[in-house]
This record gives sequence, C-alpha cells and structure tokens, in this order.
Amino acid sequence: QMHLVESGGGLVQSGGSLRLSCAASGLTFSSYHMGWFRQTPGKEREFVGVLTRSGGNSYYADAVKGRFTISRDDAENTVYLRMNSLKPEDTAVYYCAARRGARSAYVNEYDYWGQGTQVTVFS
Repeated sequence: QMHLVESGGGLVQSGGSLRLSCAASGLTFSSYHMGWFRQTPGKEREFVGVLTRSGGNSYYADAVKGRFTISRDDAENTVYLRMNSLKPEDTAVYYCAARRGARSAYVNEYDYWGQGTQVTVFS
C-alpha cells in the first residue's frame, strides 16, 4: 500500500505562485505515474496534470497549461506541482494520486490518493 501526503497549500494573491509537494511512502515510487487533481465543494474532481513514471512526459489540462508544471524526485519519493500566475478560479483542494498502469486523466483509474491541501487565490 502506498501513502501520499500533500503539503504547501495556502492563501495567495492573484498572479502569485505556490509549489505543492506530495510525499509518498510504502511502495516503489519510481514505478508509478503521478497525477494532480483538484476539487471544489459540490463539483466533480478535475484533472490538472500527470507526469509519467519515466519522468519523460507530462500532460496538462487546458485550464492550467503554460502556468503549472509537475516534477518528481524519485530519490526523495516526492512529486511537486509548481503553480504560476494563479487566478481566483484556481481555488480548490488539490490532490496527488498514483497509478501503476498507463498514464491517465481519469479519477477512477488511479490507485492511491492523498488527503488534499487547500489553495485559495484572492484578487
């Protein structure tokens, strides 16, 4: 079983930046694709982006493309989400997730989830 713990969320002004971290333990981190999702109350969990287990390819939702970047450090079992040019509509709880199969943008295809970290963007 893999355990994932997000951190780094908080309150930030519109146009600012944050870096979220996701620390993994329990399984071989380097064998998993690592995705990021976000969710607001009453809405479905939304795909943000994914970095493949090889680290060679990344994919992002149109809403964040060009502003967000995912990276991973396999030696430290940690994946990061760097968020630049933040907008109020980016406000959400952000989750990291791990998948052992092919890369995916779908919530129900991921194997492990963290508890989330809150990001709030004000104007």
